[in-house]
Amino acid sequence: MAAMNSSSFGVVAIIATFYAIVLPVARATSLAPAPASALTSDGTTIDQGIAYALMLLALVLTYLIH
Repeated sequence: MAAMNSSSFGVVAIIATFYAIVLPVARATSLAPAPASALTSDGTTIDQGIAYALMLLALVLTYLIH
């Protein structure tokens, strides 16, 4: 296996620096996410969560009783 000389090491260092610094910065500026929409809740999600919790509790109690 041949050892790397200083000129090939410099080329590798430049390419690594390009990939490490320039590309992430370019991608971050070009792919900015769209602003999030406002969250609205009419309470149905909370009601549904409570219903699922109560059904799970009923299932556990039924299992323990039998």
